[in-house]
Amino acid sequence: MARRLPAPVSAGLLLAALLPLVACGGGSKDRPKADLAASRVTTIGVNAYLWRATLDTLSFMPLAQTDSNGGVVVTDWYIDPNTPGERMKLTVSILDQDLRADAVRVAASRQVSQNGAWVDAPVKAATVQKLEEIILTKARDLRRMAIG
Repeated sequence: MARRLPAPVSAGLLLAALLPLVACGGGSKDRPKADLAASRVTTIGVNAYLWRATLDTLSFMPLAQTDSNGGVVVTDWYIDPNTPGERMKLTVSILDQDLRADAVRVAASRQVSQNGAWVDAPVKAATVQKLEEIILTKARDLRRMAIG
């Protein structure tokens, strides 16, 4: 049968056991404070703000593949109703766990219809840069909203 210690004695033993652990921590002023809107949010393998911003930005396109751990989103071919003779396909890669300007890369493929067949066509570099900027801006806005 277990014997209970009086409350003051058990509290004293608990305090004595925890004191060395508290001393190892270096005090509360040295510990980082929890930041719910940290620039590094990694519960899915990549930065959550960049991931969400990527999905939001590409929401008008059909998605062919998404990998939140690897940070890759691949769209299927998308035909803009305003330019039915042209289609685009995108691959967005999130390269870092931090919310950084160089953490997102967009690759684009473009095809045009010629004589009933789709033929590869060049993509303007400005198109890819603009998409990267849009994703980064949305990710920063999501982070700002999370901070409150």
